Amino acid sequence: MHAPRFWITASLCLVLAACASMSTPSPSLRLTAQDKLAVLPFVNATEAPQVQERAQAITVALLQQKGLAHVLVYPQAPSDNPLQAQPAASSAQTLDWARNQGAQYALSGTVTEWRYKTGVDSEPAVGLTLQIADVNSGQVVWSAAGARSGWGYQALAAVGQAQIAALLHGLQVQATAGSPARAAARPSGNLSAAPGAEPPASLSAARP
Repeated sequence: MHAPRFWITASLCLVLAACASMSTPSPSLRLTAQDKLAVLPFVNATEAPQVQERAQAITVALLQQKGLAHVLVYPQAPSDNPLQAQPAASSAQTLDWARNQGAQYALSGTVTEWRYKTGVDSEPAVGLTLQIADVNSGQVVWSAAGARSGWGYQALAAVGQAQIAALLHGLQVQATAGSPARAAARPSGNLSAAPGAEPPASLSAARP
């Protein structure tokens, strides 16, 4: 009599274990749609090349989808060799650039994990930290950190997108007079327009 219930409970436990996430709560930050937010270069703390560019591109697209009209991206020279790291600009240099652009806030991030785990199912796993600083004072006013693993053979970009969206949930964008309606800027589900982003994929998509 109780056997079916046992197997249902066990299956639910396996589902939850296959797609786990962990985030550090952070206080919300409220911005207006017309605030200028500068996105500074992300730091790659993994062994995988150029994953910071993918995470940054997804972050920029999600910030625009939240309703921010002025998202400025720190310019970086492209590299012909994906294994060759570009010289990192100092935090003082990037903040000076953001200040010269008239940005009120600057967002930076660190990719701590972005890979397929080794094993039979090759589950995707990502880990990131994001923080926003006041450009004038340099003080960090908001931060969030989290990690997420997905289903076996699920697209890594989809898991990364889901984790970044979860981290940005604490970032509230308030519409202002004259700003475009949020319905007009509703996400189309296609993040491929952002430079350096991996091909878009839903959370149920399978890895090619």
